[in-house]
Amino acid sequence: MAHEPFTYPFCYTPAPDIVAAAQRLIERLDAAGSPLREGKMLGVLKVSDSAGREDYLYAFSGTVNGRATLPGFVPPIYDLTAPDGYFRRREAEISALADGPEKKAASAALQNWIFDQYLVSNARGETLSIREVFARRGLVPPGGTGDCAAPKLLQYAYSHALLPVAMGEFWYGASPASEVREKGRFYPSCTGKCGPLLSFMLEGLEVAPNPLDREFTTGQEPRILHEDSDILVVSKPAGMLAVPGRTCAKSLLEWLRERFGEVHSCHRLDMDTSGVMVFARNLPAKTELERQFAAREVSKSYRARLAAGSTPFGHARRGTIALPLMLDYYDRPRQMVDYDQGKPSVTGYEVLEMLPNGEIDVRFTPHTGRTHQLRVHAAHTAGLGRPIKGDRLYGNPDGNRLWLHAESLSFRHPVTGETLSFQDL
Repeated sequence: MAHEPFTYPFCYTPAPDIVAAAQRLIERLDAAGSPLREGKMLGVLKVSDSAGREDYLYAFSGTVNGRATLPGFVPPIYDLTAPDGYFRRREAEISALADGPEKKAASAALQNWIFDQYLVSNARGETLSIREVFARRGLVPPGGTGDCAAPKLLQYAYSHALLPVAMGEFWYGASPASEVREKGRFYPSCTGKCGPLLSFMLEGLEVAPNPLDREFTTGQEPRILHEDSDILVVSKPAGMLAVPGRTCAKSLLEWLRERFGEVHSCHRLDMDTSGVMVFARNLPAKTELERQFAAREVSKSYRARLAAGSTPFGHARRGTIALPLMLDYYDRPRQMVDYDQGKPSVTGYEVLEMLPNGEIDVRFTPHTGRTHQLRVHAAHTAGLGRPIKGDRLYGNPDGNRLWLHAESLSFRHPVTGETLSFQDL
């Protein structure tokens, strides 16, 4: 039986049958009063056997109440929870040591032992330890690598001669305080722990291409809103890089340089965000515009459509969101909330319209410029609790774009000092 290419796990729209399988599991867990209500990432894998019969496998990330196995879920790649196993015995011995070089060396040796026990395979029939997988890239695996749902599912399929067909990972239970997680929503696999691991485990499968590597194919071209000898103000289409990135897709900066010669970037918009941007046509103009952005002298507003939620929207029509943000080092480029190490981020919001289908149109006015600030402020439970429609990182994909648009930009002309305001409604 022919199948579509396997899910690219780091950026995907879940297949309808994967969504349906996840919903069946959620309903079953809800009815049973599951211990997973504490909050856990779950995974579902569609598989096919040699006779073409299809089935669905389920896994949870990490452990639940100290247990690595639960009925209805695939087992771990290696079970560290056995109370009389070597790991538990050696862990107790190390804990009894006094702090110092001996204890540190013993802990490192035990961690290496763990990663040597986790043996993973790929569709070519190759098997390596997790330590070997990471060593191929000159890396050391982070703690907990191999315990996420996706590698558990793939390893079970390979060890039982099952062909992986499609996959998805979704959240179940309460949301953690630091991350954006909503019950029933699908999220991409993490890049820190699962990036190298899943890349190896998927070798030999036909995998769908990374949607972020696609060429700019929206059918729209940038629009010039203002042009003079010092600056260009442009409306960037959704799906176009603002500046050159890791792919070969043409960026807005390159598009402008082909037409105007010397052009310099002064600020950024995410690839999937559309709207107003200003570019400098000489270095003095670039320096002054960057100074204004750094000094927060530039005024910006954004229009966003928030996805429908499973609970009523209980926020005021106007307000301010303030959350400390920092990079999630094990899941780049996602940002997380951290009240100890995060940097302040502040956004004003105004609800413009509550749509009949449950979606909400909002105007955002950022007072700081952190990475993914508006996306996190929209989706996090301490923000508005509703991801922006089409958000691949903090919500669910929706078509080919993120429903976030930079609608206005105000700044002083870098040469004349005149205050300029531009809108793209």
